[in-house]
Amino acid sequence: MKKVALASLLACAVLTLGLSLAFAQTAVQLGTQPAQIQMPEAEATAYNNAVSQSNPQVKAAAIEDYLTKYPNSSVKQNTLVMLMMTYYQLGNGAKVLDAADRILQLDPSNMQALTLETFFRSQAAGSLTDAAAKQAALDAAAAYAQKGLVAPRPAALGDADFKKLQDIAFPIFYSAIGNAAFNKNDNATAIDAFKKELAALPLAQTTQPGPVLMDTFYLAEAYYQTTPPDYLDCTFYASRVVAYAPPALKTNFANYANYCYKKYHDGMDGYDAVLAAATANLNPPAGLFASIKPAPTQAEKIHGFISTTADYATLATEDKELVFQFGSPDDAAKVWDAIKGKSVQIPGALVISSSPTVLKVAVTDDAKQANPKTADFTFNMAPPETIEAPEEPSAKATPAQKAAYKAKLAAYNKAVAAAKTKADAIAAATAVGQTVTLTGTYDSYTPNPVQIIMKDGEVILPKPTKPAAPVHHTAARPATHK
Repeated sequence: MKKVALASLLACAVLTLGLSLAFAQTAVQLGTQPAQIQMPEAEATAYNNAVSQSNPQVKAAAIEDYLTKYPNSSVKQNTLVMLMMTYYQLGNGAKVLDAADRILQLDPSNMQALTLETFFRSQAAGSLTDAAAKQAALDAAAAYAQKGLVAPRPAALGDADFKKLQDIAFPIFYSAIGNAAFNKNDNATAIDAFKKELAALPLAQTTQPGPVLMDTFYLAEAYYQTTPPDYLDCTFYASRVVAYAPPALKTNFANYANYCYKKYHDGMDGYDAVLAAATANLNPPAGLFASIKPAPTQAEKIHGFISTTADYATLATEDKELVFQFGSPDDAAKVWDAIKGKSVQIPGALVISSSPTVLKVAVTDDAKQANPKTADFTFNMAPPETIEAPEEPSAKATPAQKAAYKAKLAAYNKAVAAAKTKADAIAAATAVGQTVTLTGTYDSYTPNPVQIIMKDGEVILPKPTKPAAPVHHTAARPATHK
């Protein structure tokens, strides 16, 4: 038997890779004095030869060979950790995950393996274009992260050293959980995870362009996507990204921050104070949001322009609908009282649905441009004029009475033909998709969705155009020669 000096078993157990992982830049060197392990001489020679190699590729191959020859090695787990670190040094993500999988078969709570499983699986998910496959990959990374967050301290590792390991791993775990949740619109979980990620990092690392700053932007988006949207937190975290993003990217982030701020405040005045606070603070300082006045509500805005309108009937149709839909009951009643029972002519109505008795049309630009196009007016059509047939004369009718009947019958047939011609023209003019001029009387309305109901509706058909009179040209006379 031979004693071998293992390359600090505890160092392997605590991530000796000068871990960058896009988050930690400082090398982590943890452990105790090399341990002395008894093993057969041939195995010890193979082990020492493998772990002492300076070339990472040679070292990885030698460790794989050692584990193949000695699958039941007493130091198998720690050797696998060294192998995983060596593959990480080589940048071979697939091999890192293979080694991590083998470690977790032996120790499901191994912090190093869970950290690298989380990191490389999150990284791979980012390159996937299929939505379902991407979400599955993100969820898998998040599952490893959840295990890492509750992984117990190894008995051989002191509290201080385990805390150093957690300081490196936890931001990676929270990032993976946040991204998996954000990608499936679980905004509450995403917000919680991203904020814990930021809190787990040194402040300086939260200002560096890279994944952490991108997660900060996702945090802003998650606040915007909550119900109802949290515009102020969206503004703050998007502004923090604006403060530290590379110059070429600042504009896009700034547009987002400005959008959220204006949605809350209805203007950009005071935004500079928010940007300054976001630059200096990881999270919104106390009192910042209280200093920002919210924008007037739609009802308040509507009341403002209603208060300056002398004749409510003169309001544009778009404004009337806005009042009915979003104004206070009092303001809506004022506008409706001003137009109820009045007849109007409405040109350019887009037919959405049509029948001889009811037309649904889009009148405002918003209704016409909606997808799908939406009717905002309903016209209950006036019934067509009744044409009564003349009463036939009796057998004793005089020739004069019979002649009068014939004249009335001819007039009746002419009126019926004209009515049919008009009905056909109306049907063509009011086919779905046509634009038509209508008259009607304001009868009632519903506020949400807004719908104005008209009675006594009629179609105004365009007047037929007279053909141009023919132009007669006098033929030119031949020249006369003398």
